Amino acid sequence: MGAQWKQAGREANAQKRGQMTVKLVREIMVAAKLGGADPDLNARLATAVEKAKKSSVTRDTIERAIKKGAGLTEEKVTFEQVTYEGFAPHKVPVVVECLTDNRNRTAPEIRHLFRGGSLGQPGSVGFFFSHVGVVEATHADAKRDAEGDAIEAGAQEIEPLEAEEVSAGEKGARFLTEIKDLDAVSKALKAAGWKILASELRYLPKTFPELDDKARKDVVDFLNALDDHDDVQKVYAALK
Repeated sequence: MGAQWKQAGREANAQKRGQMTVKLVREIMVAAKLGGADPDLNARLATAVEKAKKSSVTRDTIERAIKKGAGLTEEKVTFEQVTYEGFAPHKVPVVVECLTDNRNRTAPEIRHLFRGGSLGQPGSVGFFFSHVGVVEATHADAKRDAEGDAIEAGAQEIEPLEAEEVSAGEKGARFLTEIKDLDAVSKALKAAGWKILASELRYLPKTFPELDDKARKDVVDFLNALDDHDDVQKVYAALK
């Protein structure tokens, strides 16, 4: 599963529109800070802007976030990415990515949320995941040779997107890359006519523990609580 952890109802649970807007704006600022203000030259920023537009974030808000992140205003971006690793209930491995402007505030709050599982040291669950670049894209030509484009672009693996993520008459694919090749692969696929839906680093689970319905609910409730925290951007878990 190339995408981060998903489960039924997550979009609704990622709930309050204001909270989601804050997360989207933070991602735009950090993407602009790291890669510059031009979405055509910054795949992470292009993806963040597209997600914000789909969530009805206003154009003015997006433009302000880009300018602030790129250092084009007097305001400084102080957000940093912090990654936490540990286990959800029933020993399900979890990686949590946060964007925070106060690590000393975020750390104890995340530790508190992990009380139903166990928070580990950096690298403690790395063995259970592959850290890779992921490009999700669609092509207007439903017969497009995605495998050929993957080879040309330098992607390592390819898999189809879920049916609900692809419009009728289009081709959808998920391209997996080495971390260092993510930006180059994104640009090559865009040049080949692919519309980039996502271009980011992800943690992909290698194995999935067997869980009964009650255990799965325990894990989903735990992940929902993490996902609802304002500083949490992404949650990855070895959960089907």
